[in-house]
Amino acid sequence: MRHRLNDYLLRIDGHMGGAIRPSYRGKGYGGVMLSLALEVTKDMGMKRVLVTCNKDNIVSEKTIVKSGGIFESEEIEDNGNIIRRFWIDL
Repeated sequence: MRHRLNDYLLRIDGHMGGAIRPSYRGKGYGGVMLSLALEVTKDMGMKRVLVTCNKDNIVSEKTIVKSGGIFESEEIEDNGNIIRRFWIDL
């Protein structure tokens, strides 16, 4: 979790990041991790968090949206990778 965002984090990485080991994907751990992280950020007094994912990561996008994520925009990294940005109100 990132408590504050610099210009790069605001554009690309957002307030939190995570990864699921390939052998554990598809078992709901991403949703649990995001839910717990949102509880912590809310307890910290944050009112809104930015969560991002790669455009081709449909599972992460569905998890973010299911957790209340509202799509805002896409950003393109220097390597051409497209990042989708979502805000979640706590």
